[in-house]
Amino acid sequence: MGEQGRLSDTLAGRRVAVAAERKAEEAIASLQRHGAEVVQAAPLSVVPHADDAELLARTRELLAAPPQVVVATTGVGFRGWLAAADAAGLGESLREALAGATLLARGTKARGAIRQAGLTTAWVAESETAAEVGEHLRTLDLAGQRVAIQHHGSGADGLDELCAELGAEVTSLTIYRWGPPANPAALERAVREAGEGTVDAVLFTSAPGVVSWLEASRTAGTADAQRERAATGCLLLAAVGPVTAAPLQEEGFAVMVAERSRLGALLRDVVAHYA
Repeated sequence: MGEQGRLSDTLAGRRVAVAAERKAEEAIASLQRHGAEVVQAAPLSVVPHADDAELLARTRELLAAPPQVVVATTGVGFRGWLAAADAAGLGESLREALAGATLLARGTKARGAIRQAGLTTAWVAESETAAEVGEHLRTLDLAGQRVAIQHHGSGADGLDELCAELGAEVTSLTIYRWGPPANPAALERAVREAGEGTVDAVLFTSAPGVVSWLEASRTAGTADAQRERAATGCLLLAAVGPVTAAPLQEEGFAVMVAERSRLGALLRDVVAHYA
């Protein structure tokens, strides 16, 4: 990073591991502008579903029998679904079908994607958690209703099962899924350095990424050392939001959670922490 692009020296002398699958380049560039040495260690890879025959088949099912309720869990996933439909010549029909449904959003990013598509959101989970979405779904009469749920990552958030228990006919759509890390050696190096003390901070942007990081840490035998370093403030573990932080907190790690569940807010909080 040249001096022209430098914003500050707040992170000079700090080594920061970016455990991000998406927007990693954005995070790296921002950290470098504040003087950090960045270690890239994505715990997972993102496998898109844009050409997935199953996704398109389920989309066609919804066009034949439009849903009464649609749950959008991520902005990038909802946009990806519409992009895949557009590529298959189904975009206009899908938007028409969605316009007649009650649209629920798991957070403001999902709401933004719905709005960008020219649609209206009926309800938003302000906590951005599947648990809050589930609580709201329980207040609805879903018996006999068709509910479409756009998932993120593994899709294992329990919403499909909940809606089925409430009597709904559920169509589950996973727009992108998690795959193994693209560079396992880099991940192993990073978890070792986080335990040994040569990495000062680790940034996380997804709960599945955190789970993969913890698994790699246990395999490398550095999980306990990271927990101790985080407890004493020698290692900063920073998560983009409460959903991302949860797997760390459940295992007793001290975590800094971004005030707003956005990558930009997380990066600002990290800089402020060291300032």
